[in-house]
Amino acid sequence: MQSDRNVFLTKHPSHTNVLVSAIAILSSSILRDELRRETLQLTRENLEKQPRILELTNQCRIIRTTELAAAKEKLNELEKQKEETMRYSPSMLLHRLQDAMNKAEEETDALHQQLLEREIDMGVFVQKYKRLRTTYHRLVLTQLAAKTSFV
Repeated sequence: MQSDRNVFLTKHPSHTNVLVSAIAILSSSILRDELRRETLQLTRENLEKQPRILELTNQCRIIRTTELAAAKEKLNELEKQKEETMRYSPSMLLHRLQDAMNKAEEETDALHQQLLEREIDMGVFVQKYKRLRTTYHRLVLTQLAAKTSFV
């Protein structure tokens, strides 16, 4: 009987084609079912991992927040140190000396204007003028010394 079936199948190519397509359909159906089972298994595993993923996400957020706060604190500290250092930098000191010299020069000019307008007498003028010019020249000498030593 087996041989009769083989003879029948081999003599009729259309039956062979039907059989081949039935095998292909059966194989694809088996493959689809296997893929469906694997997909369901992966979905279950992913759902089981979800709480752990959320926990790790929260831990990362907490760590990021605390590290960011520490980094910001360190940055603020470094900025304060930078400001403190800049206050005493050579360029800043020279700038402050120049400002003091300009102020002394302006006070001298104002004092001279008061003398011309006869708002102060000569004795007071000479005393204040001498003090202002001494301060001005001391500042100029300090600035010159600073410029020479910084260069």
